[in-house]
Amino acid sequence: MDASWFEPVRAYCERGDAGFWAEPVNALTNAAFLIAAGLAARRARGDGPVLALAAVTFVVGIGSFLFHTLANRWSMLADVIPIAVFIYGYFALAMVRFFGLRPPAATALTLAFAALSFGLTPALDTLTGRSVSDITNGSIDYAPAILALLGVGLALLRRSSATARSVLATAGIFLVSLAFRTADVSVCTHLPLGTHFLWHALNAVVLYRLLAAAARFRSERQA
Repeated sequence: MDASWFEPVRAYCERGDAGFWAEPVNALTNAAFLIAAGLAARRARGDGPVLALAAVTFVVGIGSFLFHTLANRWSMLADVIPIAVFIYGYFALAMVRFFGLRPPAATALTLAFAALSFGLTPALDTLTGRSVSDITNGSIDYAPAILALLGVGLALLRRSSATARSVLATAGIFLVSLAFRTADVSVCTHLPLGTHFLWHALNAVVLYRLLAAAARFRSERQA
């Protein structure tokens, strides 16, 4: 592997050096994802897609722990790839389960959503002439996910008001968690610990609530 993959990355307030435990709070709060995964798996009760995404949630916690301890380029991939898998996996599940689309149509929409997600930041960079990712501390990459949650929640209002309200409330929690992620770098002077650990805690709640909503919707339809 190229040596550049092991170059240190300092992306958050808490990290003051290249040491393994230089971000203890950011690292240890990833346990929230493991707890969320366990609770979601227990609630799934044989629901294969939800169980699979609960496993992905567990991997999200492990990958993020690796990034906040090793803090290099390859561990950054271990952090972001599982998150992307969850986002697109849940989007596909929502299309099938919430809206009754067949797998080919759900796959096509998921690919279109992925294309939008990957193309948004470069498009905004070109439009503004600045790095929007740098300005938002990388949080702009999650804007399509929030928009998707809002869209799914609003579209669900006629099908299941309870599920719709849950998804919309979860989108609100996600927005708050994203605000903490974005603010992390800007508060370093006054708060050396930063706010990224709150992103972990709230985002674990977001993933659990999304999985619980999918499991509950299935149970309602089978009742």
